Amino acid sequence: MKITKILNNNAVIVIQDGREKIAIGSGIAFQKKRNDIIIGSKIEKIFVMQENDKLVQLLSRIPEEHFTISEEIITYAEEYLNTRLNEHIHIALTDHISFAIERAKDGINLNNRLLHEIRVLYRSEFEIGLWAIQHINNTCQVEMPVDEAAYIALHIHTMKIQGGDLHQTIRQTNLIKGMVLSIKQYLNIEMEENDISYHRLITHLRFALTRLNQSELHMMDEEMLVMIQKKFPVGYSCATHIAKELKDEHGIEFPEEELGYIALHIERLRKQV
Repeated sequence: MKITKILNNNAVIVIQDGREKIAIGSGIAFQKKRNDIIIGSKIEKIFVMQENDKLVQLLSRIPEEHFTISEEIITYAEEYLNTRLNEHIHIALTDHISFAIERAKDGINLNNRLLHEIRVLYRSEFEIGLWAIQHINNTCQVEMPVDEAAYIALHIHTMKIQGGDLHQTIRQTNLIKGMVLSIKQYLNIEMEENDISYHRLITHLRFALTRLNQSELHMMDEEMLVMIQKKFPVGYSCATHIAKELKDEHGIEFPEEELGYIALHIERLRKQV
């Protein structure tokens, strides 16, 4: 493969099968210049990007070390999840990681108000985020807060195949946070975030919202719904309350059958407190 452009010491643009591709490898561009041949054994990762220009611009503005760290996180994530991430991750995560490192060096830490929800909803991605901040800490000698693991988790999740749009994911997580807060206030209870019932509740709320977006309904027969309404009046009343808030504030409407399932999760949670 012939080099057409050197991006940095660890990344070059090459021509393979008549197409421009980005090749990544430790020291891959060391003592190389345009039109030199790259040996295949030096390449750790190669991919086609539709956004070559954006990546070139980004790499010209950030330290090379930040790009290397981001690529190491991406490699770890793909191995951990056993899947390829969308190519845009090489821009989105690199840009985010570089900015986060600079903020940390300046002593600026941004609180992630969705930390607890992300930790539960995207467990695998959050574990990757924890590994990532430790890797950054060890490499750059900067202390990254656990909040940053949640930000990284969102980037990883939305770059998975069918992972979704980052803004949509954040919006959905915000909706869930609001519903959980309403449940706590309605029932006047505190929730133990490590409790399995809490995990089941917010996981169910996520799936409920996803089903609405995909026009899939969680069906429950009428007899079962009536039984839940009679046996768990507080739980069902609470479910109705949060559903009304969701409709009034966001125009999102749960079908009555879905409220039955939510009521069951609320009742299970009530028994734990």
